[in-house]
Amino acid sequence: MVLITGVEKSSLADKAGVCGGDYLIKINGNEINDVLDYRFYITENKIKLTLHRGAELFDVDIKKDQYEDIGLEFESFLMDKQHSCRNKCIFCFIDQLPSGMRETMYFKDDDSRMSFLKGSYITLTNLSEADIDRICNMKISPINISVHTTNPELRCKMMGNRFAGKSLEALKRFADAGIVMNTQIVLCKGVNDKDELTRSMQDLEKLYPCVQSVSVVPSGLTKFREGLYPLEPFSPSECKEVIEQVEAFAAECRKKYDCGIFYLGDEFYIKAGLPLPSGESYDGYPQIENGVGLITSMKEEFYDELDFLDDYDISRKRRLSIATGEAAYEFISSLARELEERLTDTKINVYKIENKFFGENITVAGLIVGKDLKEQLKDKELGTKLFIPSVMLRYENDLFLDDISIDSLSEYLGVEIETVNNSGFEFVEALLKE
Repeated sequence: MVLITGVEKSSLADKAGVCGGDYLIKINGNEINDVLDYRFYITENKIKLTLHRGAELFDVDIKKDQYEDIGLEFESFLMDKQHSCRNKCIFCFIDQLPSGMRETMYFKDDDSRMSFLKGSYITLTNLSEADIDRICNMKISPINISVHTTNPELRCKMMGNRFAGKSLEALKRFADAGIVMNTQIVLCKGVNDKDELTRSMQDLEKLYPCVQSVSVVPSGLTKFREGLYPLEPFSPSECKEVIEQVEAFAAECRKKYDCGIFYLGDEFYIKAGLPLPSGESYDGYPQIENGVGLITSMKEEFYDELDFLDDYDISRKRRLSIATGEAAYEFISSLARELEERLTDTKINVYKIENKFFGENITVAGLIVGKDLKEQLKDKELGTKLFIPSVMLRYENDLFLDDISIDSLSEYLGVEIETVNNSGFEFVEALLKE
């Protein structure tokens, strides 16, 4: 059962007499424990709510359109506590965080409900038999799964969990139930690469089309790894080897299924100094939120939007600046130069921010903290507005990872700051709008 914290005024639930403080026990005889139960069982035209109020247990009948909301409010989005990770992965980024950051930064999420609703990745080790049955019976799909390796023994070692190997059995059960899965392999040098990577790709290919995509991304290694499993970053030449291995396997999959299935994180190409694949190679970008094909997609969108430059005042004087991470610096600089060449009086300064907070191995923009921005942009020519990627900030778009607010950074630098999503369309629009 879940506590109803409020009822929207004049909603169906309000008109039926449901009150804040009531407990929702069942919908049409089905027990309600969290948001998935609620959303699944409420999609009926006629629903019977079983409620608990004080010492009274009673039913309320409501007629509605199939997907119409009835106006109930709950204490949290999940209507339950978020499930945390019990693994001790050798590459866990949270274990590499320094002390003193905001408390939420140290929470390890491993919740299948968040995977379905928000796109986060789960390890399977947190799932009970009942959880697996519910996912299959409710057809909760797609879900995102961190596999890392299909070698059971190696998976136990990598994840620091003696059940991590056995939990891989859920992949087959999901596939048999028709559940669509996006999976990822966080590649660790000398651990799950080379032959082990080939084994994992072969095993996951067998589950296609239910396993519709597999991303291969490098482990993120901060400078705070003292006492942790010894891991080293891939060198440029080793990145090239990984690219050749995965691309060759993906090419064979494309011949058989007209789909590559396996895709590499952009970081591999950037570090190897190789051009990124074409947009067609990403088969609709199923893993773009995981940094796979992000640059290629943004480039395509950027040049598509350039066809509509006449919609903007191209003669207006502009003095702007952009701050980004080392990985995207050359790419963002190329877009800025392209705009400068096409506009009459525009100057865009692009600044590469080194990640001194987490260390030189962290080059993505999403892990840049406010302190590094303050120190490296001080006294720089920033123009009338500074643009930063929205991924630098938490979901509410207000705080960096080190709890510095975007407002305080703006005041410190003396310039208006605007965030931009990883979209070529929005990039052009943000820089050129009035």
